Amino acid sequence: MTEATQNPLSGLWKPTQLQQMYYGPESVQKHLLSCLPTKSSKAFIITGSSLAKKTPLIKQVEELLGKDHHAGTFSDIKQHAPVAQLDQATDAVGKDEHIDTLISIGGGSPIDSAKAISFRLHEKTGKYLFQIAIPTTLSVAEVTSFAGYTDESGIKKMAGSAETAPQVIIYDAKFALETPQRLLLSTAIRALDHAVELMYHPTATEVPARVLCLSAIQGLFEYLPKLKADPKNEDYITRLQLASFSSLYPIGLNIKGGLGLSHAMGYALGSPYSIPHGITSCMTLAKVVKLKAQDPKNATQLARALPHVGKLKSGDDKKDALVFADAIEELVKGLGLESHLKEYNVGEDQFPKITKMATGGQEKGEVYDGVYSIVKSLL
Repeated sequence: MTEATQNPLSGLWKPTQLQQMYYGPESVQKHLLSCLPTKSSKAFIITGSSLAKKTPLIKQVEELLGKDHHAGTFSDIKQHAPVAQLDQATDAVGKDEHIDTLISIGGGSPIDSAKAISFRLHEKTGKYLFQIAIPTTLSVAEVTSFAGYTDESGIKKMAGSAETAPQVIIYDAKFALETPQRLLLSTAIRALDHAVELMYHPTATEVPARVLCLSAIQGLFEYLPKLKADPKNEDYITRLQLASFSSLYPIGLNIKGGLGLSHAMGYALGSPYSIPHGITSCMTLAKVVKLKAQDPKNATQLARALPHVGKLKSGDDKKDALVFADAIEELVKGLGLESHLKEYNVGEDQFPKITKMATGGQEKGEVYDGVYSIVKSLL
């Protein structure tokens, strides 16, 4: 792991095993079969019940694969990928030794579950499964190697290795059209969270990480309001899919430690209290940016985003970083995504627990106090 530096400008970027990324309407229909690793591949679909029962998407993919390639479907992955369903899905895939491919369809939970299944089966068999991800949200779990799932106590756990990143991603706007607008928009704020926290991450590279993150920030700020006003516009969806991809793909394999404080707070708030991660980002990101702006090194990186959200830089990095935080807050409000803990029945008695989890076990100190203040403001 190499820490990137600004003076001198140096660093290391190590890409994931992603081989292909298709985008555009009808991409699944056009390209899925050609993405299978062999002509005789057997593919197992991992998805959630809503997509399977309330949309035609899963049936379309099953029919596209046909009897020659479709080996089965597990359609009970729930929010935050609970380990109980992950165990069931792993058992289902493991029963057929001919399965060589997992196709995950949906948001972060099915995609992370597919990565975790591949990792678990490798531990048993010594082989990883080829993965094709077809995202229907914008939280971009498909670009990372590690999978998040929830254990029996509601705590987020991680599993994976360099070999568990999907080899193929297919962004199809027609698939994302089936996603409820609030979910699609809020997961785009999750992507914004990725881009912003990578800007000040100590091991993020200048290229491609920060350059792509600035592009992602600009695309998300430009096209989210447009999609809000015109929710069926496939071009807007595609552009947001690409912006979201740019927000996290450059994480590569060289990032050391967690992504950032907003993500740590998201994990502390998400699965323990059944709050979607898109919504946790809506709650925490702007407030975390304001806290981070107090550090000159972080402020310098955050201030770089200002021209990409239609604002002029003043030359005062701290001031500019705070203006950027305000812009994030305005974007979230404009999208109708402003949220509070009381809406999820989270009371003040939970604040110490949330803060301790978000700070890696701290119970006092400057960092603890800063995070506690943020948590308190979310009520």
